[in-house]
Amino acid sequence: MQVKFCGITQIDDAKAAVALGADAIGLVFYPPSPRAVSLETAKALSAVIPPFTSIVALVVNASGDDVRQICQTVPVDVIQFHGDESAVECQALAGVVNKRWIKALRVNSKTDTQASVAQKISDFAAAGASGVILDAYHEAQYGGTGQHFDWELIPDNSALPIILAGGLNPENVAQTLSLAVAGVDVSGGIEAQKGKKDAAKMRAFMKAVKRDRWQL
Repeated sequence: MQVKFCGITQIDDAKAAVALGADAIGLVFYPPSPRAVSLETAKALSAVIPPFTSIVALVVNASGDDVRQICQTVPVDVIQFHGDESAVECQALAGVVNKRWIKALRVNSKTDTQASVAQKISDFAAAGASGVILDAYHEAQYGGTGQHFDWELIPDNSALPIILAGGLNPENVAQTLSLAVAGVDVSGGIEAQKGKKDAAKMRAFMKAVKRDRWQL
């Protein structure tokens, strides 16, 4: 199970995430978000992230110029499209900077089915996505709601690796180990306040997910 700590805004939090063995660090480039970082801050954060820990740039309905500027300033490994971008738009935007990319799909527990989720994933697979993030749908927010969707809607036959997001925390993340997902993505569930992580929660989350590593 791979782990992404998203919404990192503080140097100390980035260092803690690395020390705990997080596989990826998410930096939010969406100004309305309370977890958004400037290019200057993102550059400073990336300086403390070592090789083999991925830096993921989260963008929402960004322009090609926005994506280009981010990638020229920060050593981004993966672009995470978290807005209303179509598969074709994601492919084109990632092509501007020649980066791997993933797409966040907001799953609506009331209207989606396993089949409809699987079809959406297939559409992005055909456009060249490296994976998808399944997050809870909210009519007014693109993410960070602290809510989760019905996990029964996660398809078993996904065309891409699935990273699960939405409402995860140290108390419930162990339940994801039996699901058909390749990784988990957490932000609010390991925070002391929005934009500031809680070291004890980060450690507890990693301990719950990567049990073998923590069995001393």
